[in-house]
Amino acid sequence: MNKKYFDITKKIMCLDDFKHILSNNKKIKLNHLAVSRIKKSRHFLNQQMTNEELLIYGVNTGFGSLCNTKINKSQINTLQKNLILSHACGVGDVVPDHLVKIILLLKIRSLSFGYSGVRLTLIKELVSFYNQSVLPIIFTQGSLGASGDLAPLAHLSLPLIGRGEVKFQGRKVATKTFYNRINKKPITLSFKEGLALLNGTQFMSAYGVWCIIEAQKIYHLANLIASVSLEAFSCSPHPFSPLVSSIRPHNGHVYTSKEILNILQGSRGFGSSNDYVQDPYSFRCIPQVHGACLDVINHVKSIFNTEINSVTDNPNVFYKNKSIISAGNFHGQSLAMAMDYLSIGVSEIGSISERRTFQLISGSRNLPVYLIKNPGLNSGFMISQYTAASIASQNKQYATPSSIDSIVSSNGQEDHVSMGANAATKLYKIVSNVNTILSIELLNAAQAFEFKKIKTSSTLRRFLTLYRKEVPFIDSDQQLNIYINKTQSFIDNFDIFKLLKLSS
Repeated sequence: MNKKYFDITKKIMCLDDFKHILSNNKKIKLNHLAVSRIKKSRHFLNQQMTNEELLIYGVNTGFGSLCNTKINKSQINTLQKNLILSHACGVGDVVPDHLVKIILLLKIRSLSFGYSGVRLTLIKELVSFYNQSVLPIIFTQGSLGASGDLAPLAHLSLPLIGRGEVKFQGRKVATKTFYNRINKKPITLSFKEGLALLNGTQFMSAYGVWCIIEAQKIYHLANLIASVSLEAFSCSPHPFSPLVSSIRPHNGHVYTSKEILNILQGSRGFGSSNDYVQDPYSFRCIPQVHGACLDVINHVKSIFNTEINSVTDNPNVFYKNKSIISAGNFHGQSLAMAMDYLSIGVSEIGSISERRTFQLISGSRNLPVYLIKNPGLNSGFMISQYTAASIASQNKQYATPSSIDSIVSSNGQEDHVSMGANAATKLYKIVSNVNTILSIELLNAAQAFEFKKIKTSSTLRRFLTLYRKEVPFIDSDQQLNIYINKTQSFIDNFDIFKLLKLSS
């Protein structure tokens, strides 16, 4: 089999598989077992449709509070099209391309398990969209995260019926224009298919998958950048001792202490000063704070690893058991709560990073105030800390849980919702913000490091040598946002896993 294709229907996938697919621009395929499941599921549903007395939610009934309204058999296909059109109520920003790709991958995978009763033709059309990089235009606002991500997934589905817009070859075009350009017609949805497309957690799941992948990188970057700060602030290595973590052995605490000591192994600066009895918490408690955040990341990762191997459609077609069950697997509570938890964890990495920046510019420990020559004439890095503080404060607002909220919808039929989509989009903003806060710490820490003339570890030497190729030492006042942006671009493209010889 061509190695450029990834089997999206293999029995078990993990988050790293999604990273592999995206970073290597893999195309996807369905395996023969999945094709068999899909066909058997559809065949069973076809058989059930011959019983005109049987009411199957969303197949021959209305939706939501209209679940008891029977639909005439001749109107069932129209019902599915109307569902897509009426639910396409998304507003707000356009979902970024990389997230749309993950949404497509997750939707294809969920349908391929054979519990949705859709035709193979429909799933193949979605596979074709992904492999040709035809990306539906989806909007960030509109989902309550409970009946599935209805509004976003409606926009994902519009192009299948020739409506909405797509991004193709880097340009946004009307779907009708796209089909005319490739001389193709849209498909006609059959019974259950519109509902299967809309029911599911793929919007919030995609955000969660991406943010966990980024959070793992953020954690290691935070340890690396904090190590520069530890050197520049003449900190003690004692808080990172295995003796300390052995008597409070939380996994994240133990791992963080080890990683910091590995990064700084061979340094002649770390621990060389005996002038300070204790360091501020933002330095001394790195194992406790970064470590707690790592434990959060790993916990949330386990939840999403379960989710990407799950079916979140409704109703579920159990062809082996000769049963169709209407239930609530589309409810996003587990994801909403997990993403709220991850929001708090990632936000705290930014919070403690901002505190280290504050300490570095304070004029303490033989560092010049605001890390600049001739302070007074120069304000130096003063306002970079303001920027970090502003963003850290914004993160505290974003980290307020979404999952504790619920607003009744659909005439009371959908009377408790997860707000998981809001948890997802807030988490995405926090992840972006923390990357900026860490960039500001690195800008300051590298500047402070230069004043100390430390013979540091080989790991930090390699890191700082690469960094200085992009961002220079600053002698006098400059427009600092330029250097913050350059630093952010540097860490965005930096392979932390390669430097630390870690598995990504």
